[in-house]
Amino acid sequence: MRRDPARARPVRLLPVWIACLAAVLVTVFPAPAEAHVVAAGADLRVAQTIAGTELTVVVKGVERVPGSLRIGVVSYQPVAGVPVGLELRSVADGRTVTGTAHAGREPRYTPLRVERTGPHELRLRAGDEVAVVPFRVLVERASVWEPLIYGGLFVAGLLMVGGLLTGALSRPRPAMLLAGGAAAGVTIAFAVVVIEPWLPPSPPDGAAPTAETGTVGRPFAQGRVMTVPARPAAGGEFTLRIDLVDGSTGLPLDDLAVHHEALAHLVVTSEDGRAFHHLHPLRTAPGRLEVRMRAERPGRHLAYAELERQDSGGQLVTGEFTVGGEPSPAGPSPAEPTAEPAAGPAAGPAGRQGSPRLQPAVPVAGRPATIELETSGAVRPWLGMAGHLIVRSHDGAFLGHVHEMGSAGSGRLRFTFGFPAAGRYLAWAQYATGDRIVTVPFTVDVAAPETAR
Repeated sequence: MRRDPARARPVRLLPVWIACLAAVLVTVFPAPAEAHVVAAGADLRVAQTIAGTELTVVVKGVERVPGSLRIGVVSYQPVAGVPVGLELRSVADGRTVTGTAHAGREPRYTPLRVERTGPHELRLRAGDEVAVVPFRVLVERASVWEPLIYGGLFVAGLLMVGGLLTGALSRPRPAMLLAGGAAAGVTIAFAVVVIEPWLPPSPPDGAAPTAETGTVGRPFAQGRVMTVPARPAAGGEFTLRIDLVDGSTGLPLDDLAVHHEALAHLVVTSEDGRAFHHLHPLRTAPGRLEVRMRAERPGRHLAYAELERQDSGGQLVTGEFTVGGEPSPAGPSPAEPTAEPAAGPAAGPAGRQGSPRLQPAVPVAGRPATIELETSGAVRPWLGMAGHLIVRSHDGAFLGHVHEMGSAGSGRLRFTFGFPAAGRYLAWAQYATGDRIVTVPFTVDVAAPETAR
C-alpha cells in the first residue's frame, strides 16, 4: 500500500513543533527574580559583636524537614568560656527549641530540631546581651519539569512495547503509529532535559512570597543614630543604637539583607581618628540595631553604618555623638599597628614590618592606588574576605570600604583603592589571624591630579 506523504509530514514535524513550544514557554514564563542571599541548602553566616567579642553565627543549610538544623559559633577574638544560648522559634506556629553553643576557632555544631520551612527567628544570648536574627529555613523543591521528563519516557516505553507486540501480530499501521508516539515521548523528554537549565526554576520550599507589583527595589532606610546614655563618659560603657524606618512608610524596617556576613557593618571613629571600631550590631527589635561599646576618648565621634535592604542597593547611614570627659595626658602611639580596637592612624615609615606600602607612594585623586601589607601571621577569612581596608577623609565627610584583592595565603595582603579628592585620609587595614583581629592604622596624603607628574 502506498503511504500518503501528506499524512506522514505532521509526524515528521512533531519534534520541531515540540522544540518551538518549549522555546515559547521559556519566553512566556521568565524566571522569577532571586531574592538576595536566599538559597536553599546554603549556609547562613552572621557576624555579631556580643559579650565584648567578635563572633560569627553559622546556620547550616538543611536538605529536608522535619530534621536537624545545625548551628555553630566561630570566634575571632579570645573568648573567656562564654556559652551562647540558642533559641530557635518558628514564626508560623511559635514552636520553640533551645540549646547551647560554645564559640571556638572552628565551630562545634549544636543540632536544633526544625519541623517546617519558612520564617524563623534565632535568639542568641551571651552574658546579659540578646540578639534576634531573622532568617528562612529553605529546602530545595523538586523541579516542576520532572513529571514531564519521566512521564514522557514512561509513555514512550509503553508505546514501544505496544508497537513491538503489534508488529509481531502483523499489523504494520498500528505498529507504526505506536512507534511514532514512542518517538514523540522520547523527543519531549529529551527536549525538556536539554532546555531545563533555562526553564523557570521552582522557588525553594519556605521562600518568601513573590511580590505581584512590577516595582523594582525598595526605598532607602532612614536611620537615626543615638547613644544610651545620651552623653557617654570617657572610659565608661554605653550602647550605640540605630533605629531604622522605611523611607516611604515611616514604619520600622525589618528586611535587612545579610551582606558580607552581617546585617550591618558599623564603623565608629573619634574625630581625630585615634579611636577606631569596626563592629557588627545586634538586632534587638524590628528596625533596631544596638551594640555595646566603651568610650576610649572624649570629644566628637562619627558613626557609619553600611547596610542593605533585600531587593535593594547598599547604603550608608551616618551619625555622630559626643563623649564627655577630659583627654588623657598620654594616649597610645598611633604609629604602631595594633589589635582591635586600634589606637588610631598615623603615617608609619615606608617598608617597615607591618606598615603598608603604597604604589604610587603619593596617590593621586581619581586614580587607583595599590596598598600592600605584610601580615603578622597566617590569615583566615573574616566576613567572607581575607582583608578589609576602611578609609575616612580627615574631615569625616567620606568613608570608603574595600576588600583584599585575592593574594591571601602569601603573607601579604593587597588592596586597590581610588581616593576621590586630594587631601589627608585616615585608613585602617584589618585581617584575622588565629585568635585575634589585627588592625593596622595609617594616614595617606593624596595629591591633586594637576600637581601629579
